[in-house]
Amino acid sequence: MRGGTPSTEDFGQRLRVLRARAGLSQEALSDAAGVSVRALADMERGRTRGPQRRTVQALAEALGVDTDEAAGLEESAALGRPRPRTTAGPAAPVTLALPRDIQDFTARDAALARLLDLVRDAGPSRPAVAVVTGQPGLGKTAFAVHAAHRLAPHFPDGQFALDLHGMDAEPATARDALARLLSASGIADAAIPAGTDDRAGLWRSLAGERRLLLLLDNADDESQVAQLLPGTGPSLTIVTSRQALAGLTSVHRCDLTLLRREEAVELLTRIVGPERVRAEAQAARDLADLCGHLPLAVRIAGQRLLSRPHERLGKLVARLAAEGRRLDGLQAGSLRVRAAFALSYRQLPAGSRTFLRRAALAAGPDFSPETGGLLAGLSYDEAVACAEELTDAGLLQSDPAAERYRFHDLLRLYAAEQVEAEDGPAARDAALDRTTRWMLRRATAAALHFDADHDHTAPSGDPDPDGAPTGREEARAWLEAERAQWLAALRRAHDTGRHRQVLDAAEAMHWFSDLNQHWEQWVEVFRRSSDSARALGSRQEEAVHLNYLAWAYNLCVHDPRAALVSADAALMAARDSEDGLQQGWALGYGAGALHRLGRLEEAHTRLREAARCLASQGSPQARLAALSILNALGALLRQLGRAAEALDIHRRGEQICRAGVPGRADELIAFYHAVHRQQIGNDLAALECWPEAEPPLRQALAFFETAQMPSWAEQARLDLGQVLAAMGHPEARETLLAARDALAELRSPRQAEAATALAALGRATTGM
Repeated sequence: MRGGTPSTEDFGQRLRVLRARAGLSQEALSDAAGVSVRALADMERGRTRGPQRRTVQALAEALGVDTDEAAGLEESAALGRPRPRTTAGPAAPVTLALPRDIQDFTARDAALARLLDLVRDAGPSRPAVAVVTGQPGLGKTAFAVHAAHRLAPHFPDGQFALDLHGMDAEPATARDALARLLSASGIADAAIPAGTDDRAGLWRSLAGERRLLLLLDNADDESQVAQLLPGTGPSLTIVTSRQALAGLTSVHRCDLTLLRREEAVELLTRIVGPERVRAEAQAARDLADLCGHLPLAVRIAGQRLLSRPHERLGKLVARLAAEGRRLDGLQAGSLRVRAAFALSYRQLPAGSRTFLRRAALAAGPDFSPETGGLLAGLSYDEAVACAEELTDAGLLQSDPAAERYRFHDLLRLYAAEQVEAEDGPAARDAALDRTTRWMLRRATAAALHFDADHDHTAPSGDPDPDGAPTGREEARAWLEAERAQWLAALRRAHDTGRHRQVLDAAEAMHWFSDLNQHWEQWVEVFRRSSDSARALGSRQEEAVHLNYLAWAYNLCVHDPRAALVSADAALMAARDSEDGLQQGWALGYGAGALHRLGRLEEAHTRLREAARCLASQGSPQARLAALSILNALGALLRQLGRAAEALDIHRRGEQICRAGVPGRADELIAFYHAVHRQQIGNDLAALECWPEAEPPLRQALAFFETAQMPSWAEQARLDLGQVLAAMGHPEARETLLAARDALAELRSPRQAEAATALAALGRATTGM
């Protein structure tokens, strides 16, 4: 015996003797050593034969034993610890060795740097865990393998890679994975415990004292991974998964994104060689774009070209340009983009599969859960749950601020294929019709918030009154966010002969359209609505919507020739239906087109005729139309060099605004007043009354900005900037710069005028 302790090598017996001699219960020793009662019991019963060195030291200190007794306790524990197996020949093979690194790995430098920082910052008792997630095809495994090879020198005790088969019908269980890890660590099969918890405990015991790098590839869920993570020690675990694994705590998250265009071209270059890429540089860029900058797709395209050394890049570009053949073209040997998507798709519950494929029918670059739910036949709450599940699965990308989702381009093509394969034409058309009806009703109700002629106390007609936008701000936000959806609904309603729905929606939109003159889509909206009016045989409504179309051609796409054709057609329809108001509008829109074409005298004649026509009408609508005609007439006179006459006309219009128009809201009259204030400022500027011109222009600009009318606001800003420049005002340059940039963004023809004014200001400043 040594120090009165048994000579036996059994650790459990030695521990019981020492505890009894110290007069401590298991509970007391547990408290003193910081070891659980259950763990102590397992040690004394022989279930745990070789606890870790730190545990043995803690027990020795709590028991108060001397140095020799502590050494003996450690010696018996060491004999019970698992030891690697040896072979008679060379070293035993590592059964979970890292896969081969790819030599053409490209980009991801920032993500690799963050992993290296994670390794450097990890403490000896704080194992690091990095979770690599993202949509199919992002190269998660390639990144993890490359990172593991780069970081391997930091982990001299071994690097293990284990595929957890998360995309298989039966993913690996934690129990089986632990057995493979223990076996690779040198534990004999007979020494591997039967239970999952015992295996996990033994694995943690081994990993806790080694510098290991563990790659867990293709994880299914958190429960599968949690049992495999070391609890202590200086190890690093890299987990890859198509799922977000949001339930894993205290981990470093590495969400891979799409490659940038130049990175995608670089990857292609490394695969096929710089000579082929240099020879067809634009084709290489186009190919990267058609692959959606998805690493898997770029790699497949590159491997396909590599296997066909004489094939031009442009040939593959031409093939992939056809959406219906793109997924067919993105395959090379066993590598297939479609197969990568199918793996994730097959894992989804039925409801989420339906949501995913039907969402591919949504118009525009993104969609709301509302739209996805309509297409899939799900409630809003069900749609949100599906969208979140698909986001966690890497199949949808969520907007960082709004409740909206988007596809990767290639994944949308795959989802659309599933619609054809699983739903068929009848179900597809039913989903689109259901969405069309709902969207047009919601769009019509939302747009009526801006209609000055609408009775806002009447029922809105919204398909979901409880969830409908309330007030103009919410209505505007919805109409802007869902622009692609309701426009697609308008198209489908028109193409399927639901002309009354088209007319009602377009009629509701015409006031809202004035707030967004920079939207080119208004041409399509009013072209379809005028066509629907013609199909219904209503000449009066045809005149109305042809006038709206003339407005859109004039102000939204700046096509005065098309505007003149529409205005002339509106004038004929208005005369046929004996509608004096629409005749006045048609004459006014035609005059606007002639003005833009430089046919000023003809424009002047039409405006005078429009004013006479509207003067004979007594309705509030006619008075508002007359204000617009006076505004246009004054602007034309100013251009003809008759600024004093223009000022008189615009002041007459201002007097009408101040007097008010019966039956019209103050807010609407304030808009007309702001328009006339802008024109008065311009008239005064033309008369070189610069100080007098500044206040009305500032007032007009303030109103348009508050009303969120960018097309109007930026033109007023340009007018103000020119007046400030003439006065030598210090705000002139800043004002003109802001106007130029905003007008360019709005695609306004006046952006050239702003650039000219800035250049002139620069010359004046430098004295040139």
